[in-house]
Amino acid sequence: MSPAAAYSAGAVARRLGVAVTTLRTWHQRYGMGPSLHEPGHHRRYTEQDIQRLELMQRLIVEGVAPGDAARWARKRTLAGGAATAGGEATGDTAAAVRGLSRAALRLDGSAVRQRIADAVRELGVVAAWDGVLRPVLVALGERYAATGALVEVEHLISGCVSAVFGAVPRPPAGTPVRILLACADEEQHSLPIEALAAALAAAGVPARSLGARVPSEALLATVRRTGPAGVLVWSHHRSTAAPAQLEAVLAERARPVVLAAGGPGWDRPSAPSGVIFPDSLTEAMVTLTSALT
Repeated sequence: MSPAAAYSAGAVARRLGVAVTTLRTWHQRYGMGPSLHEPGHHRRYTEQDIQRLELMQRLIVEGVAPGDAARWARKRTLAGGAATAGGEATGDTAAAVRGLSRAALRLDGSAVRQRIADAVRELGVVAAWDGVLRPVLVALGERYAATGALVEVEHLISGCVSAVFGAVPRPPAGTPVRILLACADEEQHSLPIEALAAALAAAGVPARSLGARVPSEALLATVRRTGPAGVLVWSHHRSTAAPAQLEAVLAERARPVVLAAGGPGWDRPSAPSGVIFPDSLTEAMVTLTSALT
């Protein structure tokens, strides 16, 4: 394999949206390390190594124990199988998108909520969000940006999404809550962290969510009082993505093991060192749960 086709631990960590320390843990505990070794150089990851790690990530998100996920990932890729997590999503997501859009445009709240609940039940939180809910919400946002219309439709569907996500069963009372989710100061788009909280709950991981428009002082007070291992701060707009919010968390005496910044608002080059930027709901889940190991 040419050097161009091999990857350093840092490059793989960025691609997977995890910390380099998480890769080292997976290597040491589960044998999921780099396989390419050239004399005089550090070991490097191949594309097949990354496929194994990606499959392991998805399995962990679905609730499989890390050791079992690693064994399954090795077995699948060594056998030449496709690197997909067990089971395919059921249902036609395109039809689900059309049906949800039509119900929303009719302002039929009962139908909207039922279609969202059906998508979550049939596909799971992650696939429902990525394949059905987010496309509809993005289309409504684009329509509003172009015409200023359909605000009432967006409000209706957002309320129904919140209700369905809120109804996803949470882990039993008394389960330690070590993940904190919050929107940046003045950020009102809270649905992504509601989706993340629901997806984590479905995987058996509780999270504490502070919702929209969380002042920096309130975020820091929560960090001090609860000592979370993983924190994600969401920003949808550049105007709400102040790097100082992240710097303040990192400056805390009891700083989290993992600090993630989610959403398109963040300017990555200006963010403080040590912040992870997950690009998807699955990456956010894996990034945050890596702090629990």
